[in-house]
Amino acid sequence: MRSVKHCRTICYLVALVWASTVSPGTRLNAQNLTLAEAFERADQSAYSNRMAEGEIQARSGDKTSALAGILPTLRAEGGYAKTTDPLGAFGTVLRQRAVTPAAFDPAALNHPATQSSYAGGLVVEQPLFNADAWLGRAAASSATAATVAHGRWTWETVRADVVRAYFGAILAGFRVKTLEAASRAAHEHARQAELMVANGMVTRSDALLASVRAGEVDAELATARGARANARRELALLLGAPAIATVALAERLPSPTRIRSVIEPGSLVEGERSDLAAARHAWDAARRDVWRARSRYLPRFNSFARYDWYAANGIFAGEASWTIGVMAVWTPFAGASEIGDMQAAKGREATARARAEAAEHRAMVEMARHQTEVEVALARLAIAERAVEQSRDAHRIVSRKYEGGLATVVELLDAQATETSTELGLSHAQYQVIVAEADRRKAHGLSIASLIALEE
Repeated sequence: MRSVKHCRTICYLVALVWASTVSPGTRLNAQNLTLAEAFERADQSAYSNRMAEGEIQARSGDKTSALAGILPTLRAEGGYAKTTDPLGAFGTVLRQRAVTPAAFDPAALNHPATQSSYAGGLVVEQPLFNADAWLGRAAASSATAATVAHGRWTWETVRADVVRAYFGAILAGFRVKTLEAASRAAHEHARQAELMVANGMVTRSDALLASVRAGEVDAELATARGARANARRELALLLGAPAIATVALAERLPSPTRIRSVIEPGSLVEGERSDLAAARHAWDAARRDVWRARSRYLPRFNSFARYDWYAANGIFAGEASWTIGVMAVWTPFAGASEIGDMQAAKGREATARARAEAAEHRAMVEMARHQTEVEVALARLAIAERAVEQSRDAHRIVSRKYEGGLATVVELLDAQATETSTELGLSHAQYQVIVAEADRRKAHGLSIASLIALEE
């Protein structure tokens, strides 16, 4: 009978250990990685964020390149040439301002000596009116704005993933600790059952069943430890910081009371979603690109000015000459390329419009869906809390019945397994509420970083 009482004492101690792990008063270790620190690391080092920054930089370069048909061009030229071509030879002498009466000798003109010349020049070209360049610049500006907005959406998506991975790693660690406590209790039950067999109080089958159940808990514990290691690796990969895999995390999730104080089940105020802004900017860029394609039928006007030097002894030597001019180019038909450009631009505009409309509709669906998910998750959390209390009471009742010989060891082990299962179910319900809230805030265009209040 003393051994039975000892077994009952062990069960109560295990229950106290479980209760302490979910106590709202438990403090987080100050040395643990916090959610705020995880957000900061992700903002700086997450691979998705870094790739988005690169895309923004590349698109900004396209926007700058579109200035080629708007801003002036300054160019320096230099060269050297030798010729015996009659026209080229006479032009070389003339450009060097070295023509003499002897240069007009028919024999010298027909059979000139080899002429050498250095040429140097400074050229400025100023576009006056290139409609396609201006409209192309406008389209590039809208495309850049779309890329910037998409980068902000990537930023928020990464933060939602950080919430999922960060608390997922904590959940995995909590599962390990819970199963470690359950394993110790199961093995103690098996040991007590062996003692009771030796004392003739229970049958051999009771001891065997207790040993089997302890092995099952050990198997679950091994799986949980592997899942914990994988969860930490996934968090490190998401943050772009391999060292995170070895950093300490909190031992528990925020308490249900804390979760409810931060997460309200009511509807949220709708903010501005960056993905919708990106879709609208992309559509605007496509419309402006259609205008650019149409402007190819308009003439282009450009001006230029240049200084040239020609000499036999070096570049930029001799007397300079200047030339200024204005040119107009009109190409009403360019082998049907302008027609194909127009067709392609209209097709891209139709696609971008459909994407923008689809994004608006998808956003409404997502807001409603994630609102429902938060409400469901909060309801499941309340159910899980009641289940924990009920399973603890049931475990105590079965322990007393077992002590009085009114319950079998199988019933006792089942009660213990049910209590462990409900503890894990409660932690999973807490996790689901947090993840659902992160998705809801993202869907409403609100800052996910405000969830750091869960750990305050």
